[in-house]
Amino acid sequence: MEKVVLVTGASAGIGKATALELVRAGHIVYGAARRVPNMDDIRDAGGHVLELDARRPEDLERVVGAVVEEQGRIDVLINNAGTVLHGAAEDTALDLARDLFEVNLFAPARLAQLALPHMREQGSGTIVNVSSIGGEIALPLGCWYYAGKHALEAYSDTLRMEVEPFGIDVVIIQPGIIKTEFEDHTAQHLREISGGTAYATMAEAMARRAETQLGDNSQGTDPGVVATTIRQAIEAGKPETRYAVGWLADRLLELNRTLPDREFDKLVMNATR
Repeated sequence: MEKVVLVTGASAGIGKATALELVRAGHIVYGAARRVPNMDDIRDAGGHVLELDARRPEDLERVVGAVVEEQGRIDVLINNAGTVLHGAAEDTALDLARDLFEVNLFAPARLAQLALPHMREQGSGTIVNVSSIGGEIALPLGCWYYAGKHALEAYSDTLRMEVEPFGIDVVIIQPGIIKTEFEDHTAQHLREISGGTAYATMAEAMARRAETQLGDNSQGTDPGVVATTIRQAIEAGKPETRYAVGWLADRLLELNRTLPDREFDKLVMNATR
């Protein structure tokens, strides 16, 4: 069944792969992001593109309004846009943390508020919130990113219970290590924020690990695999509440769920030496 879909963060990575996957599957897809020229391939494939800065409330209202005005409905909202922040908790300016929460939590929440009245009226809909394995686990020097994803998952769990009576599903996607540009500036951020502080040794070790294991050097999963999972979720009659997908996702989540906290801490801290 053809669905009208809004995908945020569609200019790269998981968002772009998802938009293209859903266009190929025959859905009516709106990709939204700040970097509009980077979405030309979505338009060329038959999708629609919208400019969106998740930090601007007026942009959030405009994109949902545009979809509903042009299509008369919105069936699926995929909250994928996000940002990342790396540095020791003691070192990280709270203004940076607030900005991350604006993009990673409050923008998805506002988009849900804008889409839900239309979904309730039609008696159906799906909200997909792209979280991370970081929605359950936490690693050193990334507290605000993990805090934001934990918050997004708690928000999603509550929202799922509230909107289920209206025929609306809420799905959490938990990617593991994915080959995207999302972590391209990890090493730089670690060095800028914590490279000259009491946490410098840890920051440098993690920066070097990021340089060798993320970005072009990553062993991670292609974002198309995540896109396929999202398509399967929105096309399912009754989707799962959570989908862990990608390299190390199931393994790390299982370790976190089964090991005592201090044992998991010890395992993680070995990577910072």
